[in-house]
Amino acid sequence: MNEQTNMHPSACACCGDMLRARFDRRRFLHLSAGAGLLAAFPSLAFGASGNYDAMLVTCIDPRFPQPTINYMKSRKMIGKYSQFTFAGASIGVVAPAFKTWAPAFWDNLAASIQLHNIPKVIAMNHRDCGAAKIAYGDAAVKDKATETATHKAALMEFKKQVAEKQPKLKVELGLMAVDGKVEMFS
Repeated sequence: MNEQTNMHPSACACCGDMLRARFDRRRFLHLSAGAGLLAAFPSLAFGASGNYDAMLVTCIDPRFPQPTINYMKSRKMIGKYSQFTFAGASIGVVAPAFKTWAPAFWDNLAASIQLHNIPKVIAMNHRDCGAAKIAYGDAAVKDKATETATHKAALMEFKKQVAEKQPKLKVELGLMAVDGKVEMFS
């Protein structure tokens, strides 16, 4: 077998244009436009690096993306935070039932600190959370007061772990109701 049989022909359908290295006016305009965008917006060349206000930790529950966006919008933070979303939000980080998930969160938080220079992390749990039931059992969320205490305990443990692993970060803790109202804890 010679080298020629391992290479695509210059007219193949999958990549013929690239292999022909066609350089006409259209290609010149595309390259020029791309170079202009990179000059105007250098962050496009290097990804989303820069200074952001926070990393937001939220749950995967499909009822909460819009209320969460509304909340962040009310704080004038749209476009100013990174986000990590997985089941239970802070519960997914601290509950023994999900202990294998924690490394993914801590690695993502470290990346957000490195890439986005974030000064704080916001953990936003929510009411009627299936992950809370999985992690702590039905009795831990049997009524509003018990559910609040369960979430508050998980959020406080989250805050404690952030302080141990990333002591320079500030931590905000919230519990969102199904209607989007947020109760903050400290």
